[in-house]
Amino acid sequence: MTKKEAALMIADEIVMNKIYFIRGHKIMTDSDLSELYQVETRILNQAVNRNKFRFPSDFMFQLNEQEWQNLKSQIVISRWDGKWQASSQ
Repeated sequence: MTKKEAALMIADEIVMNKIYFIRGHKIMTDSDLSELYQVETRILNQAVNRNKFRFPSDFMFQLNEQEWQNLKSQIVISRWDGKWQASSQ
């Protein structure tokens, strides 16, 4: 394994801590995905918007206020183990 390949490997635990359950689906936030791919969130969103034909229609959606509040609670709970900090999204 090359140095570059090793740097790209992400521990399962890190990814699993970034998956949330909303509207009956497992989701990841755009900010978490951009962090994993090491790009700015706006760049990730631009790429998806420019290539919508490559993604299913429900790939992206906007959270309503209640979902956002619930997600913030999930983030604090899932990352409060001494290793993670609550996200400042």
